[in-house]
Amino acid sequence: MKGISDEPHFSVGLLEGATSLCDVIDNHIYEQTWSEKKAFFVADLGVIMRQHVRWRTHMAQIRPFYPVRCNSSPGVIEVLAVLGTGFICSNKFELDLVQSHGIPCEDIIYSGVCKQVSQIKYAAKTGIDLLVCDNETELRKISRSHPNAKLLLQVSTEASIQDTELSMSFGCSLKDCRHLLTSAKELGVEVVGVRSLISHECKDIHVYTNTISDARCVFDMAEEIGFKMKILDIGGGFGGSDTQLDLINHAVMSMVDQYFPPVSGVTIIGEPGSYFVSSALTLAVNIISKEVVVQDCQDEAHADDPYPSDEPEFQYYMNEGVYGCFACKLTEMVITAPNLQTNTCSKGPVFCSSLWGPSGDGLDLVMEHCLLPELNIGDWLMFSHAGGYSLGQPLGTSDSSTPPVFYVVSSKDWFDMQDLGITQEATLKNFSLVPYFFNACLTDAALSIPA
Repeated sequence: MKGISDEPHFSVGLLEGATSLCDVIDNHIYEQTWSEKKAFFVADLGVIMRQHVRWRTHMAQIRPFYPVRCNSSPGVIEVLAVLGTGFICSNKFELDLVQSHGIPCEDIIYSGVCKQVSQIKYAAKTGIDLLVCDNETELRKISRSHPNAKLLLQVSTEASIQDTELSMSFGCSLKDCRHLLTSAKELGVEVVGVRSLISHECKDIHVYTNTISDARCVFDMAEEIGFKMKILDIGGGFGGSDTQLDLINHAVMSMVDQYFPPVSGVTIIGEPGSYFVSSALTLAVNIISKEVVVQDCQDEAHADDPYPSDEPEFQYYMNEGVYGCFACKLTEMVITAPNLQTNTCSKGPVFCSSLWGPSGDGLDLVMEHCLLPELNIGDWLMFSHAGGYSLGQPLGTSDSSTPPVFYVVSSKDWFDMQDLGITQEATLKNFSLVPYFFNACLTDAALSIPA
């Protein structure tokens, strides 16, 4: 089975019997034994389906719109599309990708707040009318290049600022909303809703309740000026637990019932990104170099240590870093500690280790501290929960490329998808479902082959 990450038609391995995700990873590692060892992803599409079912269970009144920048893998887009998800796109590449999957224009929001004029015109040409705007300069560009646009006013309220530079950089304040709405009216640009700026790091339920009340203020301003708004986007920040979803849904819907009752006709949407894809993808990376760092007792970092150790510390260099698959590090997302490949000996002592990308850049630090046994060049590490913000355009050198994605789904999850009305022939037209045959002898043989 071959999975292809950047072509419209791709294979999906159907896992049957006792075949596990680890087996799939081991097989792909073995296939690279005698070739250049490149990083790769394994994507379990069944996880996305199960997350969708959980969303429908716990957030039934809030329609999900998926931010494509979170993970633009075609298999992910295909599954979410047939599940009825809307999409948030931030550039022309993402607009093209989503439209290639047959997504209706009304289910696409063009979210970039600093758009190129050419891309605004492209949105107009392709019928994408829902655009995000948070400042007057952008508003005037849109009025000239896309006069039929329907704007979502992106609002950054005090409640939505999470003490990060990213949260404070975008969105207009409540104080500026009236001026922006008035300018839109004068320019003849329609404003149809509010988009609240809530980051993926949000853990405070009260942020959502404050967001709803702030949005009501903006809706009232818009009505006074002559707009009839109908969309409320409560943003992102959704975690993976059922408890959190229940709490958010209860907090949001109690406020919605108060401020936006059903008779108002307002549609509530949210932006679950990492929620859908984080746990669906596992990243396999290869150790390409290592250095031994002997602790210096005079070093400032160990000056106060009452029991100085002469054990070495290891710096490992991997074939992916923060300018590629670990770009999520730049948004201060937590990267989980890696696991060793199944066939790698994990017995024996562990040492303080740090993990670096291949660039040699001092900023290319993926993980500063973790405990690992001593590894050798050619060993593999597995990062679970690697689906969020790991498949964008590479930021490194010109020879950088996005690692391939190998798609799989268990037979049970496939049958559950069919129960939801998802069939390969009618909806998943880009899927080529292939039974996955796992040969345990091959991966056992890999133990005897030097790295």
